Amino acid sequence: MKRAAIGFRMHSGWGALVAVSHDAGPVEILERRRIAVIEPKIPGTKQPYHFSERLEFSEAEKFLSKCFAASAQFAAAAIRECMESLRERKYAVSGAAVVLASGRALPLLPKILTSHALIHTAEGEFFREAIWKACQSLDLRVTGFRERDLTAAVTAGFGRVAAKLLRQVANAGRSVGPPWTTDQKAAATAALLVLANRQKGIAHFCRQPNFQYSHPPLLK
Repeated sequence: MKRAAIGFRMHSGWGALVAVSHDAGPVEILERRRIAVIEPKIPGTKQPYHFSERLEFSEAEKFLSKCFAASAQFAAAAIRECMESLRERKYAVSGAAVVLASGRALPLLPKILTSHALIHTAEGEFFREAIWKACQSLDLRVTGFRERDLTAAVTAGFGRVAAKLLRQVANAGRSVGPPWTTDQKAAATAALLVLANRQKGIAHFCRQPNFQYSHPPLLK
């Protein structure tokens, strides 16, 4: 079976999933999906921290925990479906990559809920953590790459062919069609790094984010 990898760039309530393969030839875009990771009929799930801002602290903890569990389940179902589709086409998923933000450490929940800026940051981490935990629940090795590091990491991982591969990812929309925005390009680039031949070269770009700083109750 050929090797494949899955990349994710998340937003509030949804994310871009792109699966790629690369051996000696061009980058192959195998799957491209918009995955929903919330139950839209339940109020507050798209922006759970904004919604929790109005609640008593104990209720906020419960609400966030419930939302997180649901989001991780939705994410796992979408990933499992993608992996099964790839397996049927004779591709084995080697791992997954999540596009991360700057990596700013967040305080504990009470302080987050008193700051609108921290609420925005925490919500970004919330959905990235949901996809991360979903990958782990499926025994899928997952790596994080900060978005600002993607180009440098590809250069470190692929050497002289890096520029060519980046152009292939950037121009893939011509063959796969829309949407092929920053979301899909970043997700595809992150996935490509999972397949890099020079793993030692990209080691210092890999990130294991400290999600527990954003909402520790969710890890109980």
